[in-house]
Formats: sequence, C-alpha cells, structure tokens
Amino acid sequence: MDLLQTIIDTLGSFFDTKLTIAQFAEASYETFIMVFVALLLGSLLGIPLGICLVTTRPSGLLANRHIYQIVNPLINIIRSLPFIILLVAIIPFTRLIVGTSFGIAAATVPLTIYIAPYIARLVENSLLDVDSGIIEAAQSMGATPMQIIWHFMLPEAFSSLILTLTTATIGLIGASAMAGAVGAGGIGDLAISYGYQRFDTTAVMVTVIILIITVQIVQSVGNYLARKARHE
Repeated sequence: MDLLQTIIDTLGSFFDTKLTIAQFAEASYETFIMVFVALLLGSLLGIPLGICLVTTRPSGLLANRHIYQIVNPLINIIRSLPFIILLVAIIPFTRLIVGTSFGIAAATVPLTIYIAPYIARLVENSLLDVDSGIIEAAQSMGATPMQIIWHFMLPEAFSSLILTLTTATIGLIGASAMAGAVGAGGIGDLAISYGYQRFDTTAVMVTVIILIITVQIVQSVGNYLARKARHE
C-alpha cells in the first residue's frame, strides 16, 4: 500500500490528480470480486461443456452427433463476439437476471457468459492431449465412461487445467477492465471515469501498473501450481 501511494504521489507531482490510494484499493477490490465470481460461475459452466465436447465428439467416449452439433456451434457463436459487443448485446438479459445493467453484479453476467465457452475450449484442448493409451487401458479394465473421465482423464490433464484457469483468469481481468466502459466499477471504470473523461494521466498510469502486477502474480501462481501438479 505504501509503495502504491508513493507511486501515486510521485505521478501526482507531475500531473493533476485527485485520486487517493483508497479509491484504487476499492476499485481493485471490485475487480477482484467480478473476476472471482465470473471465474467460479464460468468454470461451473465451462468445464462440463469442455468435457461434453470431448466425450460427445465422433470419436469420443459418449459419441453423440446431435449433442455435439448443438454445443460446438453454440460455443463458437459466443466466442466470436468481442466482449464489449457481448456486454452491450445482452443488457436486457442482464437486467432480467440481476435487475440492473450497472455495477459489479451486472458485470458478472456478461463476464460469465464470455468466459464459460472460452474455458470450455481450453478444457477441450487439455483433455484431447491426454494419451489415448491411458483411455484404452482404462476401457480394457472395464471402467465406465464416467470413471474414465473422473479417475483418468481429469487427473492426467490436471496440470494443463490449472494453466487453463490461469489463462481464463487473466482474460477475465482484461474483460473486467473493459466492463468499466459501461459503469461496471473496478479498475477499468476508474481509468475511464478519471483517466479518459477527466484527462487524469495518473489514473491511467497507475491502472496500467496495477494490471501488469496483477497479471504477473496470477501467471506466476498458476505456473507454480502447474509445476507442483506435474511433481517437478
């Protein structure tokens, strides 16, 4: 906190700013809440969708052409929309779910819809990388598809799944900053309200510093946990 306040004071000596460390702390907390909730809900949706894509594909454990041809295009459609467009396009749906289109609660709806298919694709890639020999060995032992998924595929891909969630978290941090464009709160809102609309250069520079540090921490923790999962 002292370091951040020193940075703010130093930049403030060159640029006119009325921001305080308390405002940056509050904005960072709002960003954390948005990212955490959206990541949790997105994972609850995205991981099962990713498993569904792998198991229902033509060569999957539970091959089902009809389900695959519904889930696969649906994920592609949502992923084809830039977040800022998705954010605006589903405002009526957001109002229906949380009763408002502004604030942290409202931001979690488009963030969740944005990140769920992204996680699904990453999970799909992780599970497809699992050695087919492991799956064949499990089948030869009489394991059911559910047992193969739970006891063989997911544990084998665990390290990759950690990196998947790490990548998703970083993507959410960037998306949450964009959500500030419509008054969602957080670091992005602070940068736009003060940095862009009030020409407060300090707000922009400190926001950039906070985001860089946050992403570096998230990536480092993710890499560490992935190495631990691989027993390196």
